[in-house]
Amino acid sequence: MLRSLRMKLVMIMVLLILSLMMVVGAFLINSVAAFYLKDFYGQMADVFQDPLLYHDLTTPAEEQENGADQMALVLDAYAGELGVDGRNRKLYILDSSGACLISPDGEDLRLEYSENLVHALSTRQTGDESDPALDYMDVAIPIARGGTDYVIYILDNKATSNDLTSQMFLLIVESLVFGLVISILLSILLSKTMVTPIQKLTEGAMRVAERDFSRKIEVLSQDEIGVLTDTFNDMAGQLQDTLRQVENERNKLDTLFLHMTDGVVAFSRAGQVIHSNPAAARMLRQKIGPDTTYEALFPDGAALEQVLSADDHLEEERQVRDSFLQLLMAPFDRGRAGGGVLVVLHDVTEQRKNEELRREFVANVSHELRTPLTNIRSYAETLNDSAGEIPPAMEKKFLGVILNESDRMTHIVQDLLTLSRFDSQRDELKLARFPFGEAVKDIYNAVYMEAQRHSHVLTLDLEPDLPQILADRERIVQVMMNIVSNSIKYTPDGGHIDIYAGQRRGRVWMIVDDDGIGIPEEDRPRIFERFYRVDKARSRQSGGTGLGLSIAKEIVDRHQGRLTLLDKEGPGLAVRLELEIEGPDDGKG
Repeated sequence: MLRSLRMKLVMIMVLLILSLMMVVGAFLINSVAAFYLKDFYGQMADVFQDPLLYHDLTTPAEEQENGADQMALVLDAYAGELGVDGRNRKLYILDSSGACLISPDGEDLRLEYSENLVHALSTRQTGDESDPALDYMDVAIPIARGGTDYVIYILDNKATSNDLTSQMFLLIVESLVFGLVISILLSILLSKTMVTPIQKLTEGAMRVAERDFSRKIEVLSQDEIGVLTDTFNDMAGQLQDTLRQVENERNKLDTLFLHMTDGVVAFSRAGQVIHSNPAAARMLRQKIGPDTTYEALFPDGAALEQVLSADDHLEEERQVRDSFLQLLMAPFDRGRAGGGVLVVLHDVTEQRKNEELRREFVANVSHELRTPLTNIRSYAETLNDSAGEIPPAMEKKFLGVILNESDRMTHIVQDLLTLSRFDSQRDELKLARFPFGEAVKDIYNAVYMEAQRHSHVLTLDLEPDLPQILADRERIVQVMMNIVSNSIKYTPDGGHIDIYAGQRRGRVWMIVDDDGIGIPEEDRPRIFERFYRVDKARSRQSGGTGLGLSIAKEIVDRHQGRLTLLDKEGPGLAVRLELEIEGPDDGKG
């Protein structure tokens, strides 16, 4: 209760009034005592400095018997001026030995020798000094009369001063009580005037601390508190805008952090996980929680202390199952208690596979070109060395081999150039509308004689009313021809090849189904890779280069279609081609 500002203001006002009244009371009481003391000695001085009184006191009358009685009679005439009343202020006459000769009402009283009385008796000088703290005031005046020394001693018991002081004290107490009541009421009113705006500011600050910016504090005055309230409202508005901007930026960063493909893990200086994103757990193939440590995630990598003390980031690469990860490790907030280590994980599996494919591609190209070149060179050297000795029929056969190998090299180079154009995006599709069903029939008619030579049963089944599609006819026909030609090549003589075509949900499709040698399950994921062949010896024997299906897949992908191998019962292979009727979205592929 006493901690509230209102009670503090009330207590301050009460203490202020108490202190003020105590100071004023003490000042008044001391002033009254000092006034009476000064008035007493001033009064005594004025009376005894009267020449007539001094003459009457020091000059004895004729036939005087008792000088003290005569002095008493003289002083009785000045009793009013001296203020002697015999009750509060009394008059005594003593001889030089200090014996009391005259006392009020003839009382036989032994006087207590005060400092003034002792001073007058011993020095024969007036004793007129008194301590305000004493409960009396006195004056001792030595008088020589007729050769006899006397001391006139006037003693005042301060009854009048004490009565006035008591009345004044009661008045001060009454004033203090009245002042306290008024001060308490005024302080409550004042504190209410001051504390109410402060309470509203406090409530507003608590709402702002809870991020509630819906209400502004009403400005009730134009004084300093009013200015403070207005400033607080402006500050709250700016804080709301700032928090909104910070929240937006944090949401952006959180969204980016959660959905970024690279993994990020932050560790404290003690090695505990501070933060991580889902990509990191997915790449490392393990759960990452608050209790996960740096050593648990990267046991064989650089030590945590090594990363913390590194001047730059450290790079590592590790394999997690079938994935290759590149680790970038760097310290953050170096030298601070809240610093730590940040690890960024980048999946470089595709790059490593591409590098492997690139090496394999170069090796395959070299191998594919070396074989026909070797054959051409061998037959050409034979013709050159045996010119005129070889029978015309054999010479013609050798020249035919050279021409076939040259054609084979030409096809390889053309296929490589086609793939190169696809990779560099330089070969744009020539889109035009053409009837899909007619294209399938043309393929059927083009390969029919070839199928007959291998004693194949070739059938065609088309759904009615196949639409026109938007595509590059030449490229699509190339894909169809590749699929059907492969079925004819890799189906033993006397086999069955069925061609189906139809449409569904904005797409047209063609399926080529044969009962040939098929493709083993383990080779299917790589069948569309460049230069990949299931049976290399048989592929070369049939004139294949391993690029046909790769080119077909590139053409279909650029049309935003699908080229897939279907599961089927029994021997053989079923290949499905799907194309959008309205062509690729960008119109260029």
